[in-house]
Amino acid sequence: MSKVLTRTALSLSALMFIVIVVGSVVIVAQAPVTGTWTANTKNGKEDKAENAGKIHLSFERQTAHGRNQNGSSYAFDELQGLTREQTQNGKVSFRLVREAGTVDCEGSFVNGEGSGTFRFTPNQSYVEAMRSRGFDFEKTSKNYGGDDNNKLLSAALINVTIALADDLKASGFTLDVDDLFKAAIFKVDSKFMAEMRATGYPNLTMEDLVKARIFKIDPEFVTKISEMGLVTKDFEGLVKYSIFKVTPEYLAEMKTAGFDKLSSEQVVQFRIFNVTPQYLGELKAAGLQNLDSEEVVKSRIFNIDPEFIRKARAEDPNVTMEQLVQMKIGVRKMKGTE
Repeated sequence: MSKVLTRTALSLSALMFIVIVVGSVVIVAQAPVTGTWTANTKNGKEDKAENAGKIHLSFERQTAHGRNQNGSSYAFDELQGLTREQTQNGKVSFRLVREAGTVDCEGSFVNGEGSGTFRFTPNQSYVEAMRSRGFDFEKTSKNYGGDDNNKLLSAALINVTIALADDLKASGFTLDVDDLFKAAIFKVDSKFMAEMRATGYPNLTMEDLVKARIFKIDPEFVTKISEMGLVTKDFEGLVKYSIFKVTPEYLAEMKTAGFDKLSSEQVVQFRIFNVTPQYLGELKAAGLQNLDSEEVVKSRIFNIDPEFIRKARAEDPNVTMEQLVQMKIGVRKMKGTE
């Protein structure tokens, strides 16, 4: 009886993992990773143009560390066994085959919306190939901890390829596995790295390059900034220009309004506090003719509007911006309010 139980226990263990010993190397082939998936083929107005005609798939699995979710849009030719017609109604069985492993999915669709279960089978040769290039997927990372399955599943879903690893390695950047994921998600390759270096920013990190992709900073954008006379050696300055929409058109409007020698920081401040040509015109119409950029920003910060200015100037035609600020915060009293 004890021998039977022992054989049964060994059989159950064999279903969970197989250990293959080759010399001093031990390779563990773990049981497939499982979870659930949902899908939607309907593109809302907020969807980007590049996602038109694609299917959005979201994969979710529970782990000891909590819930792990990964969603992205895929072209139908990336999914073996699934067509757009099949997403209208009925049961489906399809797979996503990537270098990091294969995701097999089963479920059903109704009117373009689907759900079901998936099974992910990691590719051990991919792990070894990445390790040989200096990218150890079995090393603990900031985003994935020690969960190799989640790391490999994510690598498959966002398509982190060996070719990308080779391309980035040749660029001369010092990168880790997390950087590979960022590069795949934000489409950062050696060509983009070289182009950004050539713009005069040779020491950009992967974080900087990701910001460049997020805020649409490319060589053309840097050239435009230079032509506007707003050259900055600080990459974060470029990020600010992009975030706050510093454009040639805006600078031209400020020049027409009398502010033709703004520094890069002053331009950003004007954008932050929504200083527009219309607002500058209202200040002038209220009697404040020769304000500098700092005074204009103060008027915005303390909400000094044309009506407030007119009332103050009715009592003192020479009232200054500093005095207006004092009146606004109650340090100085306007006549008739005492």
